[in-house]
Amino acid sequence: MKNRIVGFTIIGIAALIGFIILSFNRAMTKIINTSCEHGPTCPMWGSIDFQTNLSIGIMVLVVIVGLYLIFFGKEEKIITKVKTIKQQIEPKKITKENYQKIMSDLNDDEKLIFEKILEAEGTIFQSDLVEQSKLAKVKVTRLLDKLEGKNLIERKRRGMTNIVILKH
Repeated sequence: MKNRIVGFTIIGIAALIGFIILSFNRAMTKIINTSCEHGPTCPMWGSIDFQTNLSIGIMVLVVIVGLYLIFFGKEEKIITKVKTIKQQIEPKKITKENYQKIMSDLNDDEKLIFEKILEAEGTIFQSDLVEQSKLAKVKVTRLLDKLEGKNLIERKRRGMTNIVILKH
């Protein structure tokens, strides 16, 4: 949930607390007026003042938390684009030349998938791999399992698909 929405929700709760304090204070004042014979020196007045001040203090604290979230709370961004993920990972110069030794140990289908990952600079959605390689989803999944088993790539869940990340 976004911090601003939470902040507004908290301020709404603080308003509800304020209404409850006001209602409680009025009811207690009526009760004290009818039951206390000492007038303003009655100890119940001190008790109601303390309870009211404590309640208002709690309400002010809740409002401050709400205002903080509205104005200063940082929004969390959900990663949805490959480019954002690439910036976080920052792979080192990914070229076919740097991976020739690794590619010589792979079979043709594994090479094809590995090349597609290299062409995408080390980060690609699994669904894009299926589309670009023209291979079946199951075949691509099995090839990625093999590459992952060889510790060349890793897959991370992103929404309804996986993102494939080059490990080296």
